[in-house]
Amino acid sequence: MLLRLSIHTICSALLLLSTTGIWLQPSAVLAAAYFEDGYLGLTQTELHQKLGMPQAVRDRKSALRFFTYYAITDWEKYFRKLVSPENGEDVYTFTRDGIDVRYSFSYTVDPTDESENRTLFVRLVDIEFSPGVPLAQIPALVPEFRPSEDPASPSFRSNIWVLLFKGAASPEARFIVKEATKDKLEWTLAFQLFSLHGLPDPLTTKALVDRVEIGTQSVDLVKQRQRHTHDPILNPYSQEFSQHRLGPQPPTAKKIPVPKYAD
Repeated sequence: MLLRLSIHTICSALLLLSTTGIWLQPSAVLAAAYFEDGYLGLTQTELHQKLGMPQAVRDRKSALRFFTYYAITDWEKYFRKLVSPENGEDVYTFTRDGIDVRYSFSYTVDPTDESENRTLFVRLVDIEFSPGVPLAQIPALVPEFRPSEDPASPSFRSNIWVLLFKGAASPEARFIVKEATKDKLEWTLAFQLFSLHGLPDPLTTKALVDRVEIGTQSVDLVKQRQRHTHDPILNPYSQEFSQHRLGPQPPTAKKIPVPKYAD
């Protein structure tokens, strides 16, 4: 009798909800990180639960790296209403081994979400060092940066950055990609390391890096469209890279002697 009453009660409740159009809604949108970094794909609420409230918020004033910083209280009370919420980057600062490390989280929104307070999703993590640090020191300063040690792991460089891929592609990660043809490509966790003063040639693990971006990029896109700007290299975090640098170096070219003339 009790079981029948319970089933009858549940059915009656469902009937009432269906006829009135009132359904219980989830209290928050739940997301999950796409990759092992643990950030990309999280909602802003989940990020705040993980790291606490940010020390500041910044927004970009132009295509260049020029930002205005706001106290979190000022942003929430006033500036958030003047600037689109997704344009604000949450900023966290740490001091690790005597180095100032600043994390900035960029967001994106679901274009199909037309609600007033649209959910923000982490699309990029920008990590800055002051002062710049050697390539070899970054894993100790950034726990989320765990590069592959496979010498064949896709790795590229230019004169100012090193681009490293890691892990398998994630179909869900297309959501945070802005590339127009993103549905036709595979998107993988990527670490891009920037050097303000340029990287040496040949590259060494002593090269200074000022900033790391944790995002998602496509190996196929690099090979198909960006091959003229992305030079493939041996993974700098592999053992083979260190051994290659310690191996015999090519002989230095002899200088042409300059004749001496009498005064």
